[in-house]
Amino acid sequence: MADSFKNFIDGAWVEPSTGQYFENRNPARRSDLIGNFPRSSREDVDRAVAAAKAAFPDWSRTPAPARGDILRRVGDLLTARKDEIARAATREMGKTLQETRGDLQEGIDTAYYAGVEGRRLFGQTVPSELRNKWAMTYRRPIGVCGLITPFNFPLAIPTWKMFPALVCGNTVVIKPAEDTPHTVALLVEVLEEAGIPRGVVNLVHGLGEEVGAAIVEHPDIPVISFTGSTETGSIIAQTCGRMHKRLSLEMGGKNAQIVLADADLDLAIDGVLWGAFGTTGQRCTATSRLLLQDEIHDEFVARLMERARGLKLGYGLEKDVEVGPLIHEASLQKVEEYIEIGKGEATLAMGGERATGEGLDDGYFFQPTIFTDVKPGSRLATEEIFGPVLSVIRFKELDEAIRINNEVKYGLSSSLYTRDAVASFRAFQDLDNGITYVNAPTIGAEAHLPFGGVKQTGNGHREGGWEVYEFYSETKVCYLDYSGKLQRAQIDNYEASPY
Repeated sequence: MADSFKNFIDGAWVEPSTGQYFENRNPARRSDLIGNFPRSSREDVDRAVAAAKAAFPDWSRTPAPARGDILRRVGDLLTARKDEIARAATREMGKTLQETRGDLQEGIDTAYYAGVEGRRLFGQTVPSELRNKWAMTYRRPIGVCGLITPFNFPLAIPTWKMFPALVCGNTVVIKPAEDTPHTVALLVEVLEEAGIPRGVVNLVHGLGEEVGAAIVEHPDIPVISFTGSTETGSIIAQTCGRMHKRLSLEMGGKNAQIVLADADLDLAIDGVLWGAFGTTGQRCTATSRLLLQDEIHDEFVARLMERARGLKLGYGLEKDVEVGPLIHEASLQKVEEYIEIGKGEATLAMGGERATGEGLDDGYFFQPTIFTDVKPGSRLATEEIFGPVLSVIRFKELDEAIRINNEVKYGLSSSLYTRDAVASFRAFQDLDNGITYVNAPTIGAEAHLPFGGVKQTGNGHREGGWEVYEFYSETKVCYLDYSGKLQRAQIDNYEASPY
């Protein structure tokens, strides 16, 4: 009989008020039931928010270096349990063990980085324009943060959101994706073991339209961080705007890898295989478009298809597997819909069907798929698919490639393969994305740099790096006047008008 899991509220593992649960199954082996997780309600969210709100005063006054010390312990514990949690993440998310180990390592890196930032929450000291007056700023916490995370990075993305929020002195209520609830439950176990105080971290499982909506709409949550679809993000933004909440959105992408004729083609092929088919294309930074210069187009496509046909599909815990399943049936159906769209717009060069055979029939597997003769502006070229589908587009000159890259509504990641230094800096300057790589694929963010995009990929905030600490804190400006007299700033700081 499968285990039944619980929410974590006010320092205790508790059953949902509804008494209802949903199943969490292995997407590579649908017959494998991982467990039953709480289908929580607004009442459970209310309890979690009340606990977080009650814990906030003491936690916010805990010295930031001491808050960082707890997260350094979290990093140590994640390191000790890395293989165990990675295997659990592969079982419920589907990507290969190598990838989930990377997911765990990103969480470990984020923990250690956050631990250090507990000693680096810098303000500024600046000269006052008046005599005998001191002026400075410092960063202070905001309150309860509502965190809503996706399935594709079941440990890394929760840590991107949670650890900076905690170091800044906030408390949190987190709702993980219903497709990957177990990994976040394991993360919260680690936080509990590391000594996080009661009520500081609260975990509420459930469905987006029930628990997620309740978090977004809760009047006692002033900060929301969401990673997911642009459509859902737009709805969340409307609510947060109406309620004057601080909001960070990380949403869709339609990322392009551009290959110039002077590039190292072997390196570029390695990059697009990893970018397009790693994580089965289920990354917001996945390489969805491949832009090839005319001179190399035919050779590159032939070599790429030969390599892509050799990719091994299967359960991510099995040896030598390179591509796992999609997350669920709805994702399979969405990819199939785009295959039909693509057949009417371009040439289906390989793939295009559900993958079947030994070890595949019990999972949500889809063949790595490549379309050629894709036209800029077409649906294949502009809409996010979130699956192992690559659209190949020809171009003549770099200016044309830049224009094609920029014409989509998203602006997360881009990549250019070239040996030309001038072209490299043109890419940094002119590609309209939050992230640009040269001679590397569109995926591969590092924990100590900001992550995020422009246009409909986000709303201007960043995850990771130093900028996220600005999102989870507010600037307080402080003046100390020790002149012993009334000083009226702009009125008194000049004896006569300069005009």
